[in-house]
Amino acid sequence: MRSAFVQRNTLETQISVRLDLDGSGKSKLATGVGFLDHMLDQIARHGLIDLDIEAKGDLHIDAHHTVEDIGITLGQALAQAWGDKKGLRRYGHAYVPLDEALTRVVVDLSGRPGLVFAVPFTRPTIGEFDVDLVREFFQGLVNHAAITVHIDGLRGDNSHHQAETVFKAFARALRMAVETDPRAGGVPSTKGSL
Repeated sequence: MRSAFVQRNTLETQISVRLDLDGSGKSKLATGVGFLDHMLDQIARHGLIDLDIEAKGDLHIDAHHTVEDIGITLGQALAQAWGDKKGLRRYGHAYVPLDEALTRVVVDLSGRPGLVFAVPFTRPTIGEFDVDLVREFFQGLVNHAAITVHIDGLRGDNSHHQAETVFKAFARALRMAVETDPRAGGVPSTKGSL
């Protein structure tokens, strides 16, 4: 089973993440941040990952700690679920459009955290959601999953569409990277480990 359960408890947030990489895309999300729940549902549905996330955070301040810590905890759960990465494709990529918006995401399960985030959002908020938190979410995720992710917003006029294509493209690229490759026997690296 390629599944994981991770809890993170700090003075700012209490988070639990349960996931199954070989799921059907079901999600149960209660983060207290409605727009983030919508985006996490995209990861589940388009990544075919069963995802259960519950979070309580200091939302009376703002959503920053909650969003960042969910990224951290999800990254830890992903790393736990794929284990030593034997037999995985390792690399994944996706282009996803939504009306006028288009995003490209490339993923490498490299064992080295790195994020290149180039999304020129057209406005600073989506409802009450600060678009800066999209980057914070992915920074926390890549740091704790120890993966390299390039996210390029190629077009877009509507920030909601831009953000949604980011999460959908990430999900599709991740789905490709974590697929088992029947021709690969070991770890997909000349070093022998990732």
